[in-house]
Amino acid sequence: MTTHPRAPLTRRVRWRNRAVAVTGLVTVWVLLWGTFTWANVISGLVVAAVLLVVFPLPPVTFAGRLRPVPLLRFLARFLWDLVVASAQVAWLAVRFGHTPRGAIIAVRLRVNTDLNLTLTAEALSLVPGSLILEADRETGTLYVHVIGVRTRDEVERFRHGVRELEERVVAAVGSAEELSRLRQPDPTGPSEPVDLEGAPT
Repeated sequence: MTTHPRAPLTRRVRWRNRAVAVTGLVTVWVLLWGTFTWANVISGLVVAAVLLVVFPLPPVTFAGRLRPVPLLRFLARFLWDLVVASAQVAWLAVRFGHTPRGAIIAVRLRVNTDLNLTLTAEALSLVPGSLILEADRETGTLYVHVIGVRTRDEVERFRHGVRELEERVVAAVGSAEELSRLRQPDPTGPSEPVDLEGAPT
């Protein structure tokens, strides 16, 4: 099969991609600080500028479009997950005589793009109790460390939750072609390993 080289990006597309990258970096910066202040926004802009100038990354083309209603749904559900997960982690911390178990879970996303991989991973990492250990760009797989997971059923519920998060991300900013991929069957099977910490062998 013959492959055709990509056409060079126009100046307008390059500036749009930079604006999207800066907006995303500043948003993550403010969320990491936990408070919205002008000082955090300005410092986030400085950090984003340094990252884009000193450590240039391959261009992430934004092929989708912003959808206000799905974006609000994503933000509302993200805030709800943040509150619920914080309460669950706090309960695990103060629960007497209980040793929390964790797991390292591989979740293969259906939309294997850099933007979707990044946004889904960032949203997962910002929720207490889950941490991204590795992201495989070739297969679109996230390796997530999760606490409070003890059984295989809980592992599958977590995977299902990650794919629901991916659906909300794509619905908010994805393209029509990316939305169609979500209707395909979930990728499951031996390619998605799980390591249950403390489980008997």
